Amino acid sequence: MAAIRDAFVLTFPIGMAASIVAMINSLILDPYGLIAQLLFLPKFFPNLVEGQKVFANISNGTLSIMSIFIVFLVAENLAKVHKADSTTVGITAISSFMIIYPVPQMLENGSFLSTEFLGAKGLFVAMIIGSVVGEFLPRLANTRRLQIRMPEQVPPAVSRSFSSLLPVLIVILTSSIVSFVGFLITQNGFNQLVYDWIQTPLRNIGANMGGVLLITVLLSVFWIFGEYELLNGEFLLNGGALKDVPYAPTYTQLTGVYAYMGGAGVTLGLLIAILLVSKRGDYREVAKLSLVPGIFNINEPVIFGLPIVLNPILGIPFVLAPVVSVVIAYFATNVFHWVVPAAIGVAWTIPGPLGSFLATGGSIPGLILGFVCLASSVLVYLPFVKIADRQLKTVAETPKEKVVGDPHEASN
Repeated sequence: MAAIRDAFVLTFPIGMAASIVAMINSLILDPYGLIAQLLFLPKFFPNLVEGQKVFANISNGTLSIMSIFIVFLVAENLAKVHKADSTTVGITAISSFMIIYPVPQMLENGSFLSTEFLGAKGLFVAMIIGSVVGEFLPRLANTRRLQIRMPEQVPPAVSRSFSSLLPVLIVILTSSIVSFVGFLITQNGFNQLVYDWIQTPLRNIGANMGGVLLITVLLSVFWIFGEYELLNGEFLLNGGALKDVPYAPTYTQLTGVYAYMGGAGVTLGLLIAILLVSKRGDYREVAKLSLVPGIFNINEPVIFGLPIVLNPILGIPFVLAPVVSVVIAYFATNVFHWVVPAAIGVAWTIPGPLGSFLATGGSIPGLILGFVCLASSVLVYLPFVKIADRQLKTVAETPKEKVVGDPHEASN
């Protein structure tokens, strides 16, 4: 778990760079972006949107191949724990990942490799392969019977390569067998199997009459949500008042405006909480770097930088904070009617409370409610940030010989 966590941390600069570009595209180069509108950029640059083509391929070299980064880094991290050749283990993990990957599709003029499982969709497979190769290849490499020994006159780099030849061959052959079995089961092999297994509970819901009825009802309900937004928009365009919109408690008006500040999990509240109370240097540095993207609701830097991924301490408030914000917003707008419904559509990159201000038609109570929801998220995150601080302090103060898993503990 630590190797996977650290792998995501190491991809932070890549994710941060992609997020900055996404922010530029959304806020400046999009004619309807906040900064573009404030500075009247479309008037001065009629072809402003064409500027997005300059950065069109950045996603292909960052987030779209994140699985390749993760499989290498997970294996490399585990190899370092086992004091093995981390580079050899890392590239072998990539080799295994690509052996198991769906085969290229043939065309008249050649072939192409689908990128479907190179990005987020393949992360789970990447973590599995990185973990397996990172655990077992070092053990195989340390088995004397599998080592090819070269004369002392041979350069160390060459000798090291030959020494790991048989263990690497075993891993590659095993990967090939797994790949073959996977393709016997499904067209896209192991990747598709793992992806489907994650979704099995959802697919099983539709395997009986009750599940079919539930899905039918939910699809209808979700469609009604979308229809409600359109009906509210038509009502406002026809001169209706915000306070009288026919459908007030909709997803967009509650979650989209009040529970998405900083991105999913109201992570702007987390960044503020870290800057207020955290004494962890790593958390504070990530928070500082993530603050500007977070203001515009881009939170990949904090998700993968702290990380929140595979972090049970921060995972709890990540789920809880938006729930608290939605409840507060619901009571303020639909029970006590202190604030008019946030029925005006705003761009997702509009900063937190400013979004609630604009969505409620420039309502000061709407602005205040936005700040209240943001403050509630800070309060939800604060105790967990302090727990994370104490956890780091406890680990730092623990004598090395008593740390669980220390290699010297057995001999002592």
